[in-house]
Amino acid sequence: MAKVITANEAAELIQDNSTLLIQGLICTSVPEACIQALGARYKETQSPKNLSLMFAGIGDGNEAGVNALAQDGLLGEIQCTHLGTAPKMAAMVNENKFPAFIMPQGVFAQLIKAISGNKPGVITHVGLQTYADPRVEGCKANQAAIDSGKEIVEVVNLGGHDYLRYLPRKIDYCFIKGTSVDEKGNLSIEKEAMQFDQFEYANAVHNCGGKVIAQVERVVENGTLNPHSVVIPGYLIDYVVIGKGQQQAQCIADPEYHPEWCGEARIPLSAVEPLPLSAKKICGRRTSYLLQPGFHVNLGIGVPETVSAVAAEEGVSDLLTFSVECGIFGGVPLGGLQICCDHNPDAIISHVNTFDIYDGGGCDLAVLGAAEMDEEGNVNVSKFNGRTVGPGGFINITSSSKNVAFVGTFTAGKSKFEIGDGKLTIVQEGKFKKFKKHVEQVTFSGKQAAATGKNVYYITERAVFKLTEEGVELIEIAPGVDLEKDILALMDFTPIMNDVKEMDARLFTDEPMGLTI
Repeated sequence: MAKVITANEAAELIQDNSTLLIQGLICTSVPEACIQALGARYKETQSPKNLSLMFAGIGDGNEAGVNALAQDGLLGEIQCTHLGTAPKMAAMVNENKFPAFIMPQGVFAQLIKAISGNKPGVITHVGLQTYADPRVEGCKANQAAIDSGKEIVEVVNLGGHDYLRYLPRKIDYCFIKGTSVDEKGNLSIEKEAMQFDQFEYANAVHNCGGKVIAQVERVVENGTLNPHSVVIPGYLIDYVVIGKGQQQAQCIADPEYHPEWCGEARIPLSAVEPLPLSAKKICGRRTSYLLQPGFHVNLGIGVPETVSAVAAEEGVSDLLTFSVECGIFGGVPLGGLQICCDHNPDAIISHVNTFDIYDGGGCDLAVLGAAEMDEEGNVNVSKFNGRTVGPGGFINITSSSKNVAFVGTFTAGKSKFEIGDGKLTIVQEGKFKKFKKHVEQVTFSGKQAAATGKNVYYITERAVFKLTEEGVELIEIAPGVDLEKDILALMDFTPIMNDVKEMDARLFTDEPMGLTI
């Protein structure tokens, strides 16, 4: 059986100059006790030094997750997918404290699986013509990465077509999280809100000759775990840490246990409060017009989350399937720091397998945010004012989805509106333009999307645009807004305008719309 140790003893195992892989996404399925113990060990002893840290995107925007490891000298390099909830780590990246490489999240998951199976990396179309392409930036998130001379991705040509090959590496340790281990070390995840590739992480590290450290709630007697519920056979786990309290919670931003997140119980969807009428809800409502019966719809973080809430309010949730990139299907996805949790999920599959669905074209509609858009239809969600955030699963999801909607307010920064009587009145305009001549970093390539005939929409509270082969076309404006003053004057380019219609007045009323799909 794996040896049961304390979190502090787990932290003592990690050696200088080693590579550490940590499970978790945002605040869900995070081995927080192990992370905090490692951060505390370094703060007290200045050891271990110069770690190569691998993680998807972990943090609560404050002290939790990898923020605890953002200490001078502890890190020699990071390889991750998102820093939006890890501001302390992001600050060190932007200060060039160490090289940082940020790759698409699905590729990151598939790379761990490739390492697990001793494969020669990941060969994929995902990332072509975006910042991940080595002919653009090659996933290098800061000057320190550029100066390092290290490459983590290369272009390969197969059958006359270009692909990207993301390179494998050796991993020495991993922190993973589950619910139970039995006396043989077999691990189950019955109370977890997501299945975040525990097996792939453990097998990759084991097959690299490293040590696997699992944080769980409890040790149970042999034979008490259903074999179908075991996600890791015991021989792969070296050490077990018993997590307690909020450090073992389903979501480290929420200390409460929610049985409806893991399928132990269900709640009536009538208990989910309808969203108040707002600019964000208008975006979600207009996007809901793209829904069709039987659709599989991916939802991103932020404004896209409103689409599932609108569908629930309008009574059409059961006609389609929502998913989030962590592997949750059905139910009503949550938002914010609970983005990887879901009321009444129908299925919770592994994170890496979810991206195989997306990459293979199995998503009918992807609904994602957009911080910047330009006249070619390019979208940026990964770098602003020279500061790297990272794409999360954005690149994988947009690369192969049949239809894509980028949703969010028309401008950024403290805008105010009056909404009612079927129209929109702008009381205070946002400070920052989103529609730019050129985006700062290409996270989505409009040119590639147009060439493949993908349906792409840009949906805001006051205007709706569609991508064409000629560029971005304005197709709808909200009742109550002025085309010149409220739209064109706030764009750095002039969109194509052929037949501009008025947005449906039902979007701007407080009662349900009576949506049919």
